Amino acid sequence: MANLTITVDDDLLKRARIRALQQGTSVNALLRDYLTSYAGQEEVQLALTELVEMARRSRSRSGRGGRKWTREELHERSRLP
Repeated sequence: MANLTITVDDDLLKRARIRALQQGTSVNALLRDYLTSYAGQEEVQLALTELVEMARRSRSRSGRGGRKWTREELHERSRLP
């Protein structure tokens, strides 16, 4: 695991440490979680793009020109286990 050095205002770091302590964590853990989330955004965006493309290629239709559902069909519960 690599180390990272950043420069922040002393007062900002003090307030961040206090808040992290109140939340039962550390500034280090908060930054690590943030960077993990930030770095993973590209993967999330790629997955969403793939999902949209799959939906576009799908032949299933229930919207424009597709099957029309009745209110009763949408709320039917008799087929549930």
